[in-house]
Amino acid sequence: MSLRTGEVAERAGVNIQTLRYYERRGLLAEPHRSNGGHRLYPPGTVALLRVIKTAQRLGFTLDEVAELLDTGRRRHPPPDLRERAIGKIAEIDRRIADLTTIRATLAEVVDARCDSLTDCTCADCPIPFLTIGTADRPSGDPA
Repeated sequence: MSLRTGEVAERAGVNIQTLRYYERRGLLAEPHRSNGGHRLYPPGTVALLRVIKTAQRLGFTLDEVAELLDTGRRRHPPPDLRERAIGKIAEIDRRIADLTTIRATLAEVVDARCDSLTDCTCADCPIPFLTIGTADRPSGDPA
């Protein structure tokens, strides 16, 4: 039982442009065509689309998803999902650390009652980049 483009998109929760984009990227095999020229997808396409979208939500790029899908199709695959997931966890941990630092700095801005990015009047502004680029310029020179 084949599914038409709109049916696949609706069941998978994607739009038609996404479906076609994934075809162009090679994430989905080119579908068969009906006598009238309509794309006809096998039912497994919906599940594959859900896998792709889930992998994206987990932080994998489409290039990484393509590699993982290709890996699953080989007899002797290179690095597996587990290894890539470990790398993705490390990447997420780095981003969390960065976001934690950003949050702490923003909390300091709020606590210090900073009122301007360039002309802050608070006593001890916690934003470290306020003076970047101003120290080396002669007075009155535009940035």
